Amino acid sequence: MTATKQQAPALNRGAEARASVLPTQNQYSSIEQALVDALAAYGVTGLAIRADGALHRFDSADKPKGNRNGWYVCPSLEVGVYGFWHTGEQHTIGIGGEIDPTAAAEARLAYQRAREKREEEQRQQHAKTADQTRCEWPLLVPASPTHAYLATKGVKPHNLRQMRGLLVVPLTDGHRLVNWQTIAPDGSKYFQTGGKVKGCYSPIGNIVQHQPLLIAEGWATAATLHEATGYAVAAAMNAGNLLPVAKSLRDRYPMHPIIVCADNDHGTAGNPGVTKGKEAASAIGARCVWPETHEGVTDFNDLSRLGGGLAL
Repeated sequence: MTATKQQAPALNRGAEARASVLPTQNQYSSIEQALVDALAAYGVTGLAIRADGALHRFDSADKPKGNRNGWYVCPSLEVGVYGFWHTGEQHTIGIGGEIDPTAAAEARLAYQRAREKREEEQRQQHAKTADQTRCEWPLLVPASPTHAYLATKGVKPHNLRQMRGLLVVPLTDGHRLVNWQTIAPDGSKYFQTGGKVKGCYSPIGNIVQHQPLLIAEGWATAATLHEATGYAVAAAMNAGNLLPVAKSLRDRYPMHPIIVCADNDHGTAGNPGVTKGKEAASAIGARCVWPETHEGVTDFNDLSRLGGGLAL
């Protein structure tokens, strides 16, 4: 078994932010009822809508409880704006008929204010979590090579730390430690609440001139690739983060050869691992490689444990 390689073509991003003014099919007596019906289509129910001009947050139905990814604001008693931070969706709705242009403009302004408020809150939370991470990291002990997760994956601990039986994976923004991910013996993984993940990665090894810099998805896959090649590897932690990490590393190393080592999620519709990997590689002029399709193999760690070659 070997790796499949391809120069990734340009792909259209499927998660671009979307904004729309929705035609109102029904006449509503209040904007509250209009929003209740609109949000019900997204599986969001039980909200007590308040048309007070303030930004209100709620849980989106497709994420775990407490995610607070949904939001709405009513700049007037005739118009409401709602959306979801994690998808970029934003919609404007009225109580019936055509939305007045002035009200639509007010709705767009309300959305802009809501987005700016959300971004500022997020920056503050990221900074708070990063400070806490840097304070606590020196207190953690080096990870044990015999930890159950490392034994299962067949890799060394490298720069991991350990906390009460949990492996602790450091995340950097390219300049300093900003977050971490914990891994339980059974493989359960959790980021710190409020910590920055987008564009951040866990580095393994040192970057050497003329040697490729690899980008992988999970930490164990990154460790496998480093141990097999000796190359520096950045673990992006999830497929959706491959593109932000690739762009960040290309900005820092404009002339360095980079290879995106994607997961092959052949059992999942759309194969998100390869799709996101090719997208990231295309965006920075890099190659994308992934394991050939075999039962039980979705990443380079699986391939290695089954005795497959990791030639890139």
